Amino acid sequence: MALFGLFGKKKEEAQEASVKEDLEKGLERSRSGIFGKLTRAIAGRSTIDDAVLDDLEEVLVTSDVGVDTTLRIIERIQARVARDKYLGTGELNVILREEIAELMKDPEPVDPAIKPYVIMVVGVNGVGKTTTIGKLAHAFKAEGRSVVLGAADTFRAAAVDQLRIWSERVGVPIVQQGMGADPAAVAFDTVQSAKAKGSDVVIIDTAGRLHNKVGLMNELTKVRNVMGKVIPDAPHEVLLVLDASTGQNAIEQAKQFTKATDVTALALTKIDGTAKGGVAIGISEQFGIPIKYLGVGEGMHHLQVFDKKVFVEALFKG
Repeated sequence: MALFGLFGKKKEEAQEASVKEDLEKGLERSRSGIFGKLTRAIAGRSTIDDAVLDDLEEVLVTSDVGVDTTLRIIERIQARVARDKYLGTGELNVILREEIAELMKDPEPVDPAIKPYVIMVVGVNGVGKTTTIGKLAHAFKAEGRSVVLGAADTFRAAAVDQLRIWSERVGVPIVQQGMGADPAAVAFDTVQSAKAKGSDVVIIDTAGRLHNKVGLMNELTKVRNVMGKVIPDAPHEVLLVLDASTGQNAIEQAKQFTKATDVTALALTKIDGTAKGGVAIGISEQFGIPIKYLGVGEGMHHLQVFDKKVFVEALFKG
């Protein structure tokens, strides 16, 4: 049993088909925007020349891929055209998929020997952090794994309440101390409890206050360090949750959080409600951090483990 192969198991064919279908539906708005722009950019042209590349650059930048990442993509395509000589605009879509996929990272599988596997979740308020935690807990439980949630976002009473509701909905235990409690103390108690019970996975929520708050780095560092006192390598994953619909603002949040803590993986939420799906390419390439999860709907099962080839194929399908 494995969350879409996260623990090293192979996906079932039926599950793969369902994942691709959900992803294609989720990326429909982004795909129609990018493909429409791309079609107009190469209309009536047969060769990939400087004019086509200039138009392609504009397509990618206006699709929230980001300037720096777009320039790297264009450079790679220029090099490929120079190498292969006879590539035409008919091959441009395939070339784009291949070169973009090369720039992105796939998430590493989880070592099943690690128990409990500790995930510390960070991100600003409103990005879908608590919902992502709930979906993760549901997915792990569906595999038959025992999960414990830690309500270390004690800055807002609502945050603890929301996580408790998710714990009840999914049917997993939660460690909480209420609003105003020391977040590090909650994290410590959660990991200690999970270790004592032999739980498989621990998911720790953290405060979602604005990413430019001065105390963010100190707080996250304290939470990380205290978990390491219970399990030396914990947390095994620091997951930054970003809202894809915010486009370039998501990239700015990633900049701030990667400065504040050692982010090891990304989760992009609300990918199904936006035309800004291209931001996934820019974030993954710019920070060199793998996107691990995509939120492609509101249901508990609408959380996917990221596969760069499947994602790029769905985004540029047409």
